[in-house]
Amino acid sequence: MNRLSYYFALALLLAAPSHGAKRVLVTDLDTSEGAIIKHFLDEPDPAWKTTLMEGFVAKYPNHVSTSWVQAELHSTYTKHGQFDKAIAIGAAILLKDPDDLAIANANLKAAESAKNPVLIREWALTASKTARRIMGAPSPSDATAAAAWQADLEFSKQVDAYCDYSLFSLANAASDLNQRIELSDILRSHSPKSPYNALLQTQIFQSYQKAGQTARALAMAEEDFRANGHNDDMLLFAASKAYERSDKGKVTLYAKRILETMPNKPVPPGVADADWATNKSQKLGMAHWMLGMIASGEQRWSDADVHLRAALPGLSQNKSMASDAYFHLGIANHRIGELKNDRNRILDSILFNQQCAALAGNFQAQAKENIVSLRSQYHIQ
Repeated sequence: MNRLSYYFALALLLAAPSHGAKRVLVTDLDTSEGAIIKHFLDEPDPAWKTTLMEGFVAKYPNHVSTSWVQAELHSTYTKHGQFDKAIAIGAAILLKDPDDLAIANANLKAAESAKNPVLIREWALTASKTARRIMGAPSPSDATAAAAWQADLEFSKQVDAYCDYSLFSLANAASDLNQRIELSDILRSHSPKSPYNALLQTQIFQSYQKAGQTARALAMAEEDFRANGHNDDMLLFAASKAYERSDKGKVTLYAKRILETMPNKPVPPGVADADWATNKSQKLGMAHWMLGMIASGEQRWSDADVHLRAALPGLSQNKSMASDAYFHLGIANHRIGELKNDRNRILDSILFNQQCAALAGNFQAQAKENIVSLRSQYHIQ
């Protein structure tokens, strides 16, 4: 009997090049292995063909053609929604050839089709590490081999970028706060320069806050500021935490950045104009309030007056802050009126104390006393 040999190459996902795909099919009719291979190649019944291939893999795990047969089974399992079996056989192929990027990528796709977050994360990282290992290989000196290497390189870049996207999508869709944070941490650690990190930034910042991870939320906000970021939520959070610590320098930096950037920010997509106007007013009000309170504490009365007056429109929903603003405006205008002998400022001081006295707060009683004192001192009815 003539010795017949047939060589086949598997068509890889995304038209993948040949790096790592050392899978070949050798049919030697003089051997029992070759006879089985020829049998399932000629078999018209798909189900029986699959059974024959599974039998071959089980009986000849180390045959030169086994990886080729396993890859065929991977494709068959995936086609019929048997994703666990596809992933298992893909992992077996990679044990023999860890640089088989097409199979690593195919396992990621199978995990995504199975909608299994644990497997998606595992295979996104595995495929990415495989791609980066290939990208780190030196270019061959041979022209033909160099052309193949270049094709491998381009495919590896595509796969690596997709792996980042896969991790991003997983984190973005996670309903559990801790899981979302964990996945985001994995993406940032594995690909610190990925553009998907920026897309997750606000969501993860909010997740830190909801999960009570204040230190991490603050670190992210401060990092964004140092990168010349203009995220108003992060700036306000950082300013508020600095105010709680009496760190006047940082409060001033963050609050002033809000006042510089917030007025000209466009309405975000999907947000109603009225809602955005309210949001903007509140944030500007809080920034002005912090700067005004610091100025009042330092007896910079003119600065206190300017900032606290500007804060009032944004404090309508925060009676406590509004009460503080009215009280300190009363003090500032009293001091300015005294210094400049300006009766209108004294009248403003009385008005602000009246507004403070109308609100429940720490200064309500003192404001009522101030009204009586100012009217008496300046003979105002």
